[in-house]
Amino acid sequence: MSRANLLERRSVVSALLEGRKDAVVVGGLGASTYDIAAAGDHDRNFYLWGAMGGAVMIGLGIALAQPKLPVVVITGDGELLMGMGSLATVGLQQPRNLSVIVLDNEVYGETGGQASHTGTNTDLVGVAKACGIGDSRAMSTLAEIKAFAASMQDVAAGPRFASVKIDSANLERVLANRDGPFIVNRIRGALGFSPI
Repeated sequence: MSRANLLERRSVVSALLEGRKDAVVVGGLGASTYDIAAAGDHDRNFYLWGAMGGAVMIGLGIALAQPKLPVVVITGDGELLMGMGSLATVGLQQPRNLSVIVLDNEVYGETGGQASHTGTNTDLVGVAKACGIGDSRAMSTLAEIKAFAASMQDVAAGPRFASVKIDSANLERVLANRDGPFIVNRIRGALGFSPI
């Protein structure tokens, strides 16, 4: 795809979350968390302000603990590259309610914009398929993203993996609450558990 035809990240995230219903959404480190907050703060958003490489594993844990709820992980290519082994664990566990979406701008945006491996020789969709995630795809249009968003509600047909090439615009940061205990207790309350 031409670099001129890349999708704008906030439009992608907004389209993914427009009909989210009761889905739990885990945001990867950095820009994807800001994009989720920009789409609208929600009691079932779990923002990762640290722990680079941990988004998919946190999403997997929630998906296994809450198999009747759709769980969506939205992260970036750099964050996923840091924890690529998580795809092998998802492939082994086969959580039917888990969807993983990678916003791939081919750079490490949080550390200065260095080129990531996805701009050269690393095919994240191929890696996900090789790890046993049968429904793995690249998406390049908002129509594909909207169709994928509807499928995220199906808790019996996953896991799903999608990579979306996006532009590398440095957008204004939209910050939700950064207090760890607040975020944990808020999502626990939304899922019917008492605070810790």
